[in-house]
Amino acid sequence: MTKRGVSAASNSDYENRSRPPLRVDRKSSYDRLPNRTDTRGQQASRAQTHTGTLPMSHTVNLDNYFARIGYEGPRAATLEVLQALHRLHPRAIPFENLNPLTRRAVKLDLESVERKLVTEHRGGYCFEQNALFADVLMQLGFTVTPLLARVLWGRESDTPPPPRTHMVLRLDIDNEAWIADVGFGSVTLTAPLRLTAGLAQPTELGTFRLADASRGALYLEVQARDESWARVYRFDLHPVEWIDYETSNWYTSTSPEAIFASTLIVCRVLPQARLALLNDQLSERAADGRLISERQLKSAGELAACLRDQFGINTGDLDIAEIFDRVRTPAQIT
Repeated sequence: MTKRGVSAASNSDYENRSRPPLRVDRKSSYDRLPNRTDTRGQQASRAQTHTGTLPMSHTVNLDNYFARIGYEGPRAATLEVLQALHRLHPRAIPFENLNPLTRRAVKLDLESVERKLVTEHRGGYCFEQNALFADVLMQLGFTVTPLLARVLWGRESDTPPPPRTHMVLRLDIDNEAWIADVGFGSVTLTAPLRLTAGLAQPTELGTFRLADASRGALYLEVQARDESWARVYRFDLHPVEWIDYETSNWYTSTSPEAIFASTLIVCRVLPQARLALLNDQLSERAADGRLISERQLKSAGELAACLRDQFGINTGDLDIAEIFDRVRTPAQIT
């Protein structure tokens, strides 16, 4: 396995604020990190943030966020805290694409993200979910590096590579690197993964691993019931600017080629299962991917009740009848 260093961001890419930096150490690699002393306390006093399209002049209200996900534990930059937050976040805040489906803008400034996902009890997709999660983690003292991935889930291996349209987070904790991702949808991680290639990592809802790809990149893969491995996405360890997310978000939410503009996708993690709504098809699958139940929603009223009761989504300002007309199967159209 070839080990590649990760280029550090220029100092001009950051500005002083009141939180730890988004950064990558120049000497680190994804499976071996340099020995260094714990500087979390120093980081808090000389905090920096990444500049770009997620203005760091706004910070998420931690009390409101923790109440939203049901977290009552310590507020510290430890692996145990990260694991607890990563488990609770996707249980409480669903993955959904109702904004792009209804031609509403997907805003990535933190104030808008917090209002939608926390205050208004909506959900969102990867850029919203992981932007919210990243801000919370940085406030707690974690070192977070933003990354971009190419989604491979459901794609044939011989198709051209897709654009980089998925947000992933790298965290460095006590000389060890981790990947966090609370916003992938049907196979959203419920725990952070060690940034080590070839290691099968069991979680509450499936076993995942990182596998070597060409030119220093990695695949995230999930183990199927037959013990084969399915690729979820491909990413490298080069940190990105927040403006890169704005560009990817614009494509993902507006392009006719992007699935989120034409197909309803809503997902939520349960303690022992995954709940998913694809257009008018509601399904529940066990941790190993086994189908537990499946049914078709027959009316706008059923869709509204499903979004509210099954996924915890506040549908107050959404035209559910119009959404149902767009996503119901042709057999239901009379």
